[in-house]
Amino acid sequence: MRGAYLAALAVSLAGLAVLDVRFRLVLARDLRRGLATLGVGLAAFLVWDLAGIGLGIFRRGDGRWSTGVEIVPHLPVEEPVFLLLLCYVTLELVEASRRLLARSGREARR
Repeated sequence: MRGAYLAALAVSLAGLAVLDVRFRLVLARDLRRGLATLGVGLAAFLVWDLAGIGLGIFRRGDGRWSTGVEIVPHLPVEEPVFLLLLCYVTLELVEASRRLLARSGREARR
């Protein structure tokens, strides 16, 4: 089923966006700073991937769930979307953890 992986990534990103808006974690809290952070993380991972491709470490495998479309050789269109998801979920987890730790510290002092 071609494109299922990309569709799953899109659904996952939508779920992260819902959590973000509900709890004002990243983009809903500070759009410019959130987008800048996501952009830097995405760019760093893409440079990492391109370096790995250039060195022959990374190459695209064949999968029936992917679209088969490549941005450059061995860099499927799904990869930047996955990397965006990775960066976004990490930012949300860091912010949520920071809030939970701050809350537990306040409750422990009571």
